[in-house]
Amino acid sequence: MKTLFVKDYEQKRDWYIIDAAGKPLGRVAAKVVAVVRGKNKASYTPNQAMGDFVIVINADKVVVSGNKASDMLYRHYTGYVGGLREYSFEKLIERNPIEPLSRTIAGMLPNGRLGRKMMDSVKIYAGSDYPHKAQNPKPLEV
Repeated sequence: MKTLFVKDYEQKRDWYIIDAAGKPLGRVAAKVVAVVRGKNKASYTPNQAMGDFVIVINADKVVVSGNKASDMLYRHYTGYVGGLREYSFEKLIERNPIEPLSRTIAGMLPNGRLGRKMMDSVKIYAGSDYPHKAQNPKPLEV
């Protein structure tokens, strides 16, 4: 048996678009990650970034169930003493509408340079307008 390695220039990478309006945060993120990693392809390789490009529109209209909007906390550390900052989902989506979805997607991708390279394949926009119309993205249902 011989393992076949697909080169970057041999792999065809498609463009997909997902409308996140009214959809659950985790389900949208899981679908995006599966496509970006290439798990929907027969040539899936876990150690290569061979997945497709995904455009997510209306990221500001993504929903969470229950009390998660007020109870779920996003934390980051500024680097200074006492610099731990916490934001609830509601506050973070007011402050930066794409941040909750991008953090959720990044948390599902591998850590390290492979995950950062895969994150470049994800384009997230708060509204319904996006600049990638020339790529003719195919709609993807969640």
